[in-house]
Amino acid sequence: MTHSIEPFTRDDRPCLRLVRSDGASAEVSLHGAQVLSWKTSPDRERLYLSPNASRSAGGAIRGGIPVVFPQFAGRGPMIKHGFARLLEWQPGEMNVEEAPTAILELVDGEQTWPLWPHRFRARLQVSLTPSSLTVQLEILNRGEEAFEFTTALHTYLRVRRLPGVSLTGLESHAFEDSARGAVTTAATHVPVRFEGEVDRVYPDAPHALTLHDDERVLGIEAEGFRDTIVWNPGATLAASIGDLGAGEHLRFVCVESGTVVAPVRLAPGERWRGVQRLSERTGA
Repeated sequence: MTHSIEPFTRDDRPCLRLVRSDGASAEVSLHGAQVLSWKTSPDRERLYLSPNASRSAGGAIRGGIPVVFPQFAGRGPMIKHGFARLLEWQPGEMNVEEAPTAILELVDGEQTWPLWPHRFRARLQVSLTPSSLTVQLEILNRGEEAFEFTTALHTYLRVRRLPGVSLTGLESHAFEDSARGAVTTAATHVPVRFEGEVDRVYPDAPHALTLHDDERVLGIEAEGFRDTIVWNPGATLAASIGDLGAGEHLRFVCVESGTVVAPVRLAPGERWRGVQRLSERTGA
């Protein structure tokens, strides 16, 4: 068996399936350029996709790896998390020689100008390598004026047992606690655990984190992104979210690579790149 990239349809949406010869795979929806699945083996799914995720045209998909651009959350006048996750992207270059790699692109136009009057090109590259998934987001300023944006890869990681989950690498860093009124909180000096609602922004965060899910270990590395966002809604909030539902918070945590505290500023012709790499650790 050789590597391959195959078009297919999921929930009436066009998608691409990347498959490695060792059985690993990833699925990417052209709607939002959203990675929906990453399997390190045919029966080992590492991303969470809500069973109640919206299937409506133009709706956000709850789970996988949504692309947040050009605004993170409600930090600005735009719709929450911006428009990139709500629009159809176009497939670009494909490569299956060394690692299955797909590129999707979104260019400014009549759908984006009323929301954000700037000329840009967003390019998402998804690469499937042995035991790892690499997602790279590139933004190009195609216009004649500078613009600013915030962005993130809003990654939902599937977990087996939430009480057994911890995230290491952020112990010595202060954070903005969005679950408690966005107050700045001093470093805890202990791993992040998920007891109740967790909604934190770690500015200028370390670029190498480790998620421990009982005996399973996942490495999370970032390049280009300055901040890390950690989120789990907890039982009460999850039950009130229509495309999530009661008890679903037990099945995932979000560890997001982003630049959300201080916006990126791009002059005409400039590019910005951010990368998140998820790696299943040996012995996990």
